[in-house]
Amino acid sequence: MKKVALILADGFEEIEALTVVDVLRRAGMTCNMLGFSPFVTGSHGIVVKADALWQGDLEAYDMVVLPGGMPGATNLRDDQLLMTALKQMQEKGKYVAAICAAPLALAKAGILKERHFTCYDGTEEQIKDGHYQKETVVHDDKLITSRGPATALAFAYDLVDTLGGDADKLREAMLYKDVFDK
Repeated sequence: MKKVALILADGFEEIEALTVVDVLRRAGMTCNMLGFSPFVTGSHGIVVKADALWQGDLEAYDMVVLPGGMPGATNLRDDQLLMTALKQMQEKGKYVAAICAAPLALAKAGILKERHFTCYDGTEEQIKDGHYQKETVVHDDKLITSRGPATALAFAYDLVDTLGGDADKLREAMLYKDVFDK
């Protein structure tokens, strides 16, 4: 079974974080919310209880996911333990995923150098490395990025597919195909 860590910092975008957790868990995957504190407040005032505290170690995980939101993305970017862990994930050939403004943290960690990525509109202006593409989801080997709140379901389904799950079955069960794949 694939294990995913989703990192929660105060100011995270609730839709992006909780959609990913919900969809991955529906797919039968372990998705642990690792919080900078036991209770983390999102950018719209929604308080989420983390599954565990972020301690700087991602060794047990196949993928790390960073939700965007402000100031959540900058709080992620400013955590030195996370910068080190992201570099280690990349070095070990594990998946690194980010949505919305969270590629700011990837840029600081050096993950975007010479890589293709997407992010929330305008955020790309703050990122000096990498090759921005205005797409819903962008893959560059084991780097996966997405644009923002409206792309959260597409991003989550993509993560399921990437980790070997059956996203088509989930799309159907969640009525996504009936609504969006007409």
